[in-house]
Amino acid sequence: MEMKELNSPEVCIILNEIMEYELAGVVRYTHSSMMVSGPYRLPIVTFLKEQATESLLHAQQAGELIAGLDGHPSQRIAKIEETHQHSIENILQESLGHELHALGLYKKLLGSVADRSIYLEEYARGMIQEEEQHSLELKAMLKDFG
Repeated sequence: MEMKELNSPEVCIILNEIMEYELAGVVRYTHSSMMVSGPYRLPIVTFLKEQATESLLHAQQAGELIAGLDGHPSQRIAKIEETHQHSIENILQESLGHELHALGLYKKLLGSVADRSIYLEEYARGMIQEEEQHSLELKAMLKDFG
């Protein structure tokens, strides 16, 4: 298998987009965890806080890759839409939308690194797997609201 040349500047742009979006996820999930009310509050708050923690880890991983590629990690976060809709269903729907967008970013990264870097390709595939898993979890959580 012949490897193509990696376009590091392009990969760094995508990784910065991922990092900024994951940092926005920290804020989104933290905010959402504070807005949950009702009888299912405790398990949903726990889930959302875990997602916030994981988003921070994902942002840090992307930033480390950027630095390793001689890029410059951004200090920005992606724009966060505030709908002011805080029912459990709304929070879960917004979380699903967030996960699906993140999934798209990791697929974009995979397209840029495929056959160019085994390490980055495996990283992207692993992140796609995680985002797909989160999407499936959120879809299952939303079934009672359908």
